[in-house]
Amino acid sequence: MNLLSSATQELPRVDDVESDEAAKTYRKVAWRLIPFLFLCYVVAYLDRTNIGFAQLQMKQALGFSDAVYGLGAGVFFIGYALFEVPSNLILTRIGARATLTRILIPWGLVSIAMVYVSSPAIFYVMRFLLGAFEAGLVPGALFLLTQWFPQRRRGGVIALFMLGMPISGLLGGPLAGWAMDSLQGVFGLAGWQWLFVVEGIPAVVLGIVCTLLLTDSPAKAKWLSRTERDVITEGLRPEVESAVHAKSHNFLQAVRDPNLYILTAAYFTCICGVYVVGFWLPSVLKNAGIRDVFSIGLYSMIPFGASAIGMVIICRHADKRLEGRWHLAICAVVGAAMLCLIPLVEHSLALSLVVLSIGTTAIYVTLPLYWVICSTYFAGTDAMAGSLALTNSIGLIGGLVSPVIVGWLKTTTGSLASGLYAIAVLLVIGAVVLLTCIPKAVLERRAASR
Repeated sequence: MNLLSSATQELPRVDDVESDEAAKTYRKVAWRLIPFLFLCYVVAYLDRTNIGFAQLQMKQALGFSDAVYGLGAGVFFIGYALFEVPSNLILTRIGARATLTRILIPWGLVSIAMVYVSSPAIFYVMRFLLGAFEAGLVPGALFLLTQWFPQRRRGGVIALFMLGMPISGLLGGPLAGWAMDSLQGVFGLAGWQWLFVVEGIPAVVLGIVCTLLLTDSPAKAKWLSRTERDVITEGLRPEVESAVHAKSHNFLQAVRDPNLYILTAAYFTCICGVYVVGFWLPSVLKNAGIRDVFSIGLYSMIPFGASAIGMVIICRHADKRLEGRWHLAICAVVGAAMLCLIPLVEHSLALSLVVLSIGTTAIYVTLPLYWVICSTYFAGTDAMAGSLALTNSIGLIGGLVSPVIVGWLKTTTGSLASGLYAIAVLLVIGAVVLLTCIPKAVLERRAASR
């Protein structure tokens, strides 16, 4: 929790000196919103990637090949992509609280219902439904943060929200190992079935809590004093006023902006890297000689723990330098290099953990860096909600492509190596595209125009 206080105190400011009242207000808002949204992201990432651990038992129990597993893991993102933009466009009408409640409870119930998977067809349908119900969570949360924090403060709060991804890996490994090992056979359910139940229940609980905790806008926040509401409103006023006058940046026109698709292409490659780690890291550890599921869960804490620390350090450094493009590109290239090294060290547990820790950190940190760049580009326009949703939904197709490519190549060649090399190439391409097609001057012009 000290991390939250530190981050909110060290965010960049427009003025050299900010009033104590403003600093106190933003800390109060951060404590109210960030822990809850952080938990939502932790649970979301657990529910979409727990299949990586479940498959250690599930494939053998149900007779699934690596290709079937890879397609089932990726089908999630088809449902997600199809319903992402509609979810966020509806968000602007019904509000964040109703939207997140609508997302959390059904997706938790679908996750629990994964216990009924018995064939590839049912597996694909359930994963599709899980993606469809979860669609809108991340851009919805990001849009909510733009309604409370001005642009100069968003880098830090987005990084804290995105920290939910590595933390879910840090917690998810031991939790998955415990559920699959200790609950095996309880009430006639296999360990992999219990994993879906244990990790689906928190989403339902958070959906109920959401109705009591979240507020759609500062104007409706009864937990803020009038002075505090005025501080938030004044901080956002320049962006609100620019949105009113930004007639050239509505959503229909934003979809014709080539830079939207360039940004999305870079995001796609980052997502491919993230989910090759999320879906295949347990298999890498198993290849390194760990056979016990619970032990695999414990060892997985090391790379995910390293990535959580690295994410905070690198994002803070990017904020201080006010530069995200090179930070993201360098991290993508380092992550690609580590993916290429995995096959070379796969029989050494110690070396595998070192390579996985560096690679997971470098790849995971690309996401908060990307969202700061993207939100900077669209901030102050009425295209914000729809544009964030569109780039997220298209980019998340990488979550389908990545496991399908790796699963197919692993089934064909009998090794993870070729799949990891393919994703490494995509990461490097994404870094080059971002640096060459979205120069710093483009972001500076967008910021200056607002």
